[in-house]
Amino acid sequence: MDITPYQKIIRPLLGDYRYRHSINVSEAARDLAERYGADADKAQLAGILHDITKDMPKKEQKALLDRFGVRLSPVEAHAPKLWHAISGAAYLRNMLHIEDPEILDAVRYHTTGRAGMSLLEKIIFTADFISADRDYDGVGKFRKLARRDLSAAMEAELSYTIIDLAQQGVAIHPDTVAAFNEVALQLLEEKEG
Repeated sequence: MDITPYQKIIRPLLGDYRYRHSINVSEAARDLAERYGADADKAQLAGILHDITKDMPKKEQKALLDRFGVRLSPVEAHAPKLWHAISGAAYLRNMLHIEDPEILDAVRYHTTGRAGMSLLEKIIFTADFISADRDYDGVGKFRKLARRDLSAAMEAELSYTIIDLAQQGVAIHPDTVAAFNEVALQLLEEKEG
């Protein structure tokens, strides 16, 4: 898939770091999709667009959410770091007229995860975690897991997120807890079965 038109759309909206990150996530998403049998074109597109509103000032993101009638939960209202995923999906639907629910959900839940994630949602969540520009402690472990077992990678990534947020004293989105529980139970059942 030629994502050049979408690169041109996001370029003026993102700073240099975020633009490069989006390209890296797009590449990682395509690789994961090919590895796990998802639609590689959709993965690449969701990857390039996942942070489309990330560099938008919080006030503008909130105005965008209000404009499109998106209501934030109490946890979301107090966690502006999550807004870009929500406003990004709204932007894709309302401004770029992308109607594909898989792509919209992959962008919407790439920060929190949720129970019942599609394969594409898991791929974008993980691609964002392991993209080539990421250099946090432990990223190598997540990259290896992602190549071997997407569910195990999701469990480790969600666990990392929950622990990090808890240590910061930040509220944890219920979707993140639900996603972790679902993946952890799935992996337990696989071990027991």
